[in-house]
Amino acid sequence: MKKKYIYINGMKAPIDGERNILEICRKQNIDIPTFCYHSKLSIYGGCRLCMVDIEGRGIQASCSIVPEDGMKIKTHTADIREIRKTNLELLLANHKIDCPVCIRANNCQLQDLSRLLGVHDVSFKKTDKTAPIDNLSPSIVSDPNKCVLCGDCVRVCSEIQSVGVLKFTFRGSKTQVASAFNKSLDHVECINCGQCIIVCPTGSLTVKKETDDVWEALSNKDKHVVVQIAPAVRVALSEMFNGIPGTIGTGKLVTALRIMGFDQVYDTSFGADLTIFEEATEFIQRRKSNGTFPMFTSCCPSWVKFTEQYFPDLIPNLSTTKSPIQIMSAVAKERLPKMLGIKRKDLVMVSIVPCTAKKYEAKRIEFQKQDIPYVDHTITTVELGNMITEMGINFNALEDQEFDMPLGFKSGAGVLFGNSGGVAEATMRYAYEKLTGERLRDVHFNELRGSEGIREATIKMGEESVKVGVVHGLANARKIAKSIQKGECDYDFIEFMACPGGCINGGGQPISNDPEYLDKRKKSIYNIDKSMQIQKPQDNHELIDIVYTNFLDKPGSDKAHELLHTHFRPRKRIDEHIALSEKKRRDKRLKIEVCVGASCMKHNSPDLLEELIDYVTDEKINAEVKINKKVNLDAVFCLENCQEAPSVKVGEKLISKATFETVIEEIETQALNKVK
Repeated sequence: MKKKYIYINGMKAPIDGERNILEICRKQNIDIPTFCYHSKLSIYGGCRLCMVDIEGRGIQASCSIVPEDGMKIKTHTADIREIRKTNLELLLANHKIDCPVCIRANNCQLQDLSRLLGVHDVSFKKTDKTAPIDNLSPSIVSDPNKCVLCGDCVRVCSEIQSVGVLKFTFRGSKTQVASAFNKSLDHVECINCGQCIIVCPTGSLTVKKETDDVWEALSNKDKHVVVQIAPAVRVALSEMFNGIPGTIGTGKLVTALRIMGFDQVYDTSFGADLTIFEEATEFIQRRKSNGTFPMFTSCCPSWVKFTEQYFPDLIPNLSTTKSPIQIMSAVAKERLPKMLGIKRKDLVMVSIVPCTAKKYEAKRIEFQKQDIPYVDHTITTVELGNMITEMGINFNALEDQEFDMPLGFKSGAGVLFGNSGGVAEATMRYAYEKLTGERLRDVHFNELRGSEGIREATIKMGEESVKVGVVHGLANARKIAKSIQKGECDYDFIEFMACPGGCINGGGQPISNDPEYLDKRKKSIYNIDKSMQIQKPQDNHELIDIVYTNFLDKPGSDKAHELLHTHFRPRKRIDEHIALSEKKRRDKRLKIEVCVGASCMKHNSPDLLEELIDYVTDEKINAEVKINKKVNLDAVFCLENCQEAPSVKVGEKLISKATFETVIEEIETQALNKVK
């Protein structure tokens, strides 16, 4: 077949399967600016910065033109440069300029393009409109005043994650990116993955900061502050200090944390090893008892919330084992006070993570004891890098130090949790020996590795076989979940991760311009595993001694379940009942909400609702106290209290296992000011 070429600025360039002219230009080392183009997303063509001059066609957006043999293209004519500068000035005129204090000040595509195109002044009148900042989410802050309407966040949320909470709203000059009904991200279906942060070219979408809380804890002499570091952090933090993606910065990271004032520095990989003890044991027990299959991993909080929202019927498939960070924190909060000779209330646990959803996970009521969370503060890799800079530490000049023991000892399998496929591989390393009774010689399950969004492998374990699935990206997860609902999948075990590539690509990681950054981070995780003295969780003698021999008896024991396992529940997709009329929004009456979700329906909530309607409309009661003018009775889809059905909310008070009598007592207390 005859080879096809285009001509870029007079230079011959081959066509080799590229989607558009832009990709060919970049292969030829010609940098064409763009905001809205992302190689993993659909083509949008909205920013109009990637314009080129095509002979016979005029000026076109290079991202949306398919290359054809013989095309002659000019990329930087005087007209094109002027168009790009004008478009950029229009964006700047509508952009909140607070560069010195913006979290993206040193990594902002808008800044970079302004310098690249030589934009020093803005010819257009600056907009005077200011939109409210949404900072209610525990994970993500949205500042629409910095949005350039590139649409990358809209497309990654819809196309990669299949959630679609962000959309273009309104028209013309009023266009903005927002969620349904312009609600906070905390009140809609957002699964807190932070992939929108990764693709955002400005500071419009950023990580919710907790660094001030950590500084405050470190300065409190009455507190003993310990920190744990998730596996993926160690292969990305160096990028904050001009390192190449994948540079392993574990030793320097430990040193920096000690300089900052942390009393102990531990490795979440210890918790990952412990997760495998419990999760693999759970898997084996399900096989023996003909339990619910396929069994899903539950380490990823975004995936868990996704399941709770969209596939509540598959919640029984989720492993009840807590995530490594929560397991690590639970053990630390129970064991360290005695080991260190301190009071439990004085122990502060800080987790350093690649994942924005871990901030949300830490605040879930399932991960609290007596209203105190196991993880007190959660900071991302980027937040940690900023703290190191604030401290004035020269990170690259630091000497390496080791983690504190015993919660710093881990196997290579624990580190693998940072990669897509790593949890599945670590589980198989443990399950193989337990199911076969034989020693596993070759610990590397290469068939579980790769970059495909959906992978599968059948692992031979003696006379048995285990079919394993590995899925990353929630659009892929949705496909598999629907197939399972239809009975089309025969997997035994499936690892799900929300972020493409796994935790190494979490929303809290440094944003890289290196097109190979994911491959480099992934390779480093596997190299760390290879370099470890032990590579199987069951060989972690420190874990066996501190957790099981002297504390929880054995994996899967009643004590282990109490501390290291949890439960999940169906949850509605929009976090509050949306009153469509302004009259309802202004209603000052006492709000009474009766849950009519599936679980409450089974526990006769419709009958309870009917009784309450009779009470509110009773002529005798209304003649005396006019109760119908003081309360607003409504049925709602779900109050997220399914374990304690039926549920009724009176004002802000949630009544579990509600009866007509208990609800009326609370109504009269709040609406009629009667004392109980």
